[in-house]
Amino acid sequence: MTAGRAPGADRRRVHHPPPPGVPDAGRLSRRPRAVVVGGGIAGLTAGVALAERGVTVDLYERESHLGGRAGGWDAALPDGTRVGMGRGFHAYFRQYYNLRTLLRRADPGLDRLTAVPDYPLVDAEGRTDTFRGLPRTPPWNALLFALRSPTFRPRDLLRLNARAALPLIGVSVPGTYERLDHLDAETFLARLRFPPAARHLAFEVFSRSFFAPPGRLSAAELAVMFHLYFLGSAEGLLFDVPGVPPPELWTPLGEHLTSLGGRVHPGTPVTAVRPGESGFAVDAAGGTVDADADAVVLALDLPGLRDLVAASPGLGTPAWRRRIAAQRTAPPFLVRRLWLDRPVAADRPAFLATGGLPPLDNVSVLERYDRQAAAWAATAGGSVVELHAYAVTGSREDAAERLLDRLHELYPETAAAKVLGEFSEWRADCPLFAPGTFADRPAVAGPVPGLVLAGDGIRVDLPVALMERAATTGWQAANLLLSDWGVAGHPLTTVPLHGRLPLPRPRSQSVPERSA
Repeated sequence: MTAGRAPGADRRRVHHPPPPGVPDAGRLSRRPRAVVVGGGIAGLTAGVALAERGVTVDLYERESHLGGRAGGWDAALPDGTRVGMGRGFHAYFRQYYNLRTLLRRADPGLDRLTAVPDYPLVDAEGRTDTFRGLPRTPPWNALLFALRSPTFRPRDLLRLNARAALPLIGVSVPGTYERLDHLDAETFLARLRFPPAARHLAFEVFSRSFFAPPGRLSAAELAVMFHLYFLGSAEGLLFDVPGVPPPELWTPLGEHLTSLGGRVHPGTPVTAVRPGESGFAVDAAGGTVDADADAVVLALDLPGLRDLVAASPGLGTPAWRRRIAAQRTAPPFLVRRLWLDRPVAADRPAFLATGGLPPLDNVSVLERYDRQAAAWAATAGGSVVELHAYAVTGSREDAAERLLDRLHELYPETAAAKVLGEFSEWRADCPLFAPGTFADRPAVAGPVPGLVLAGDGIRVDLPVALMERAATTGWQAANLLLSDWGVAGHPLTTVPLHGRLPLPRPRSQSVPERSA
């Protein structure tokens, strides 16, 4: 079954209408021009959204490939075989509505995605949780998940602190951040009185997917995450993954942008943005590339955003510049992909999440879903296995060695396998959603007209996260500019804006207000 034809859609999902205006910028007295800095999910979304409304768009990306942290590139094994490589496994959940809207621009049926039928969670004691067969509708999905978990017994329900758990089922944005952002997730979970084993397996696994241990993650971020993925959505916790190497997912979107009249400039890092009387001048490697842009979209990762703002002394207010400089990144993570000379056992899942097995956070077997890896495995008689370690506290070398030990422990058949090829990625460029930081996150709207931001580290008062936050802020950034020009924007879709409790609904903010 392809992802595009996957069953089910949450009837309670919320549609946010687009800002009104003329249908195309060509009807204005002068067609506006925008520069998008960054070719990841957020930048591609903003660029496509603007170009589809007739805005002249130039998109600059420092890497030679598109897709940002979800992107990838070609590499060669020692025998010369060309393979795809990237920064690791990415899950495309069914409730990533705005990301899927972008992907459909170049793949209407989402045929480049493939469904993962289940992903187990296993801990150091060998206890396993699974999402297969759960009902979609909250709260029955959560209740059945708990009751059939080997780490959660029926009598544990009686020990739960129901009052402390209310924020999990009464989520709203930004209300939840106002109530919980001062707490770390570890403290919050302790107050719930979940059994330690259940807390470790069910909650820490999700916390670390934000590249942070529970002690360094905002409790509000954890609550919103559970609303998005579980307690507030009837899409279920199963997801899709790319069935093709990353370039085949993102390059077509660059081609789509080009077909709309936009221009894409890979391998061209922007070095400064200089505001002028009537717009912006944009400098890139080699000199000024745009001397009179009407708008600039900053769609970079946090280190790139900090560096560019620091190199652009006239950009923004002092308070805004201090806010950007103060943004923190999560601890480093390691991705280790191995091409083995023999297959893993046939019953190994495509994706396995782990708890209490540091530094390992998950294992994926690429030939279970990636067509290129499947072709290699069939020819070589081996397997392509990927290991992830999030929020690493030790050295890269130690983490790499311990990851391999954990693989041999979990999948003993790999201990005798010969590694025919290996690539590793060691990065520290993901946003850290630490306690007390929500109010100071930079907003989509910049401090001056024509300057907007997008990315998964940018504040948006909607229940979104990770790749979906990147796509949502990309649509919002474009909508804000289009609204300023009197051009119609694009609709957004999210999971319900509030939890199962009858709390006041937050006002839709499809067009964010200008930040200070």
